[in-house]
Amino acid sequence: MKFISHILILIIFSFQNIFAQNSTEVSKYNASDVFNPLTNYNPSTIYRSASGMPGPSYWQNRADYSIACALNCVENTITGKVKIEYTNNSPDALDFVWLQLDQNKFSSESRGNKITPTFVGRYGVKNFNGGYEISNVRVEKITKKTKVLNVLGKFLVEDTRMQLRLKESLNSREKLSISMDFKFKIPSNGSDRMGKLLSKNGAVFQLAQWYPRVCVYDDISGWNTSPYLGGGEFYLEYGDIEFEITVPTNHIVVASGQLLNSKTVLNASQLKNLEKAYNSEKTIEIQSAKEVEKIMPKDTSTKIWKFRCENTRDVAWASSEAFVWDAAVAKLPSGKKCLVQSVYPIEYGGKLAWGRSTEYVKHSIEYYSKTLMEYPYPVATNVAGIVSGMEYPGIVFCGASDREGELFGVTDHEFGHTWFPMIVGSNERKYAWMDEGFNTYFNNLSIKEFNKGEFYREQFADQTAGYFNKSKSILNNADAITEADLGILAYFKPAMGLEMLKEAVIGEDRFNYAFKQYIKRWAFKHPSPFDFFNTVENASGEDLGWFWKSWFFEKYKIDQAIKSVKYKNNTPAEGITIRLENMQQMPMPVELEIKEISGNIYQVKLPVEIWQKSGEWIFDYPSKQAVEYVKLNPRRILPDINLNNNMWKVSNQ
Repeated sequence: MKFISHILILIIFSFQNIFAQNSTEVSKYNASDVFNPLTNYNPSTIYRSASGMPGPSYWQNRADYSIACALNCVENTITGKVKIEYTNNSPDALDFVWLQLDQNKFSSESRGNKITPTFVGRYGVKNFNGGYEISNVRVEKITKKTKVLNVLGKFLVEDTRMQLRLKESLNSREKLSISMDFKFKIPSNGSDRMGKLLSKNGAVFQLAQWYPRVCVYDDISGWNTSPYLGGGEFYLEYGDIEFEITVPTNHIVVASGQLLNSKTVLNASQLKNLEKAYNSEKTIEIQSAKEVEKIMPKDTSTKIWKFRCENTRDVAWASSEAFVWDAAVAKLPSGKKCLVQSVYPIEYGGKLAWGRSTEYVKHSIEYYSKTLMEYPYPVATNVAGIVSGMEYPGIVFCGASDREGELFGVTDHEFGHTWFPMIVGSNERKYAWMDEGFNTYFNNLSIKEFNKGEFYREQFADQTAGYFNKSKSILNNADAITEADLGILAYFKPAMGLEMLKEAVIGEDRFNYAFKQYIKRWAFKHPSPFDFFNTVENASGEDLGWFWKSWFFEKYKIDQAIKSVKYKNNTPAEGITIRLENMQQMPMPVELEIKEISGNIYQVKLPVEIWQKSGEWIFDYPSKQAVEYVKLNPRRILPDINLNNNMWKVSNQ
């Protein structure tokens, strides 16, 4: 009886034809602004094609490094020597070369220190006077002749940059040998990217941005010399890096790349366990908690650990006497194997915490290798320490106190960065969204796949709309975004943009194909934002200037509204006329769900082109009976800021 009464009420209200919204809200939409055809105008050059791929004369310079350093646990310092072979592949003659001296950020006189707010925040360091001591700087041109040509005229250190002024230009295809000695004091927490954690069995040292590195010289900006201020990350040239690290004998060292002298630095038990791990998909202990807790005699001797990482933009490492060490093998699509491993102090172990870290690493390496591109390094290492989350080639630093889903999330995120920006080498300092946002999008897919969704929690786009009501656009320098906004503008909003492209604009197949084309084209190269935009457009076959402008260039919002629903000639059997309006600046394709009183549900999809001429669209739908409701965004895939105008029900009129 209740059901029949409900049907009668629906029919009565239907024939009354009162479906209109009594709203005085005025649309902010401007069609000619958002569909401006020059939004994504980016002419082709010989270096970068307008299609988004590297041009026929694309080039990038190369930097190969040889480094030797020593960790002094008493003085809390790193002392080292670096030799860089720098190759000028550009068509330009270079009169000077710029290097990055990131440790100078931790000087009390640095720009980064002076702009650190009083509350310090994640990227600040107070009451610490660090920075590089640089000496014995030499610059020599490498020629085919046996004579070595010293070409250093003068060098200048300016904040976190170093300029080498040459007496003779470095011409195209020529090489320099740059060498120097360096020393610095290790900050306890260096902008949450390196530092020192005290544990009950000894200190954990996480070392990154630890050696002078060449700035990128490219066809977009020439020398990229933005100072290291703390928030912005890095932009680096590719090359091979061979390095050796001298540490106390009782330390375990993990680093980017391949350990070259394992038989020298590891004992028989460790070597045996390592071999087991390399053939085991289950986690194997290399150094157990019991071995860490053995009383070590006082010993001032040292060991040298040697590593090599190929075709990489950087290397990092960690060292400690407190490391529990476990490992397993990840199987890659090609059939190759990769050692996945974790190191952590005893007190952070256990199955609710770092005891599962290697399981998480294994999942990430295998998932992203299958989904994106095969993992390029021989080892993947997760290090528990003071750094809450930071990525480097082949090694990541995560917070020692992280547990369960939080530890999985940060581990998966940091290893996801292997693909963005370690493989696809974008400029993180200027375009944080090109690594953080892309990575966040794929993290959301990865977490669904781990252990049948153990840590996955579904969230709909329309629940997140309030997050995007920010004062700045995605296209902002990382250091120009407040820490409070960075998570939204660099991580969450660009990830949501990719999700909308896939779900609402071009579809999953075309989106996945376009993104893989982007990775394939720009692996171990330096893409710009337009290289990404143009690749997606060309590979998917869509003109997306309106989307880039709305979601990336500007801070436009989404608010689609149902303005009215009327029966044609007041007769349900003749169908309904629906009037939609775009209330905010951003257009999107429309999805509607229409439910008839019989219970039949129908889906209607309208392309974004309905908004090209104006912010209003009226169309007929051939319903055959009275309608119970009409609903916008039924899959909840758009972050619509006003849900009150998304649903029309007869019973509410």
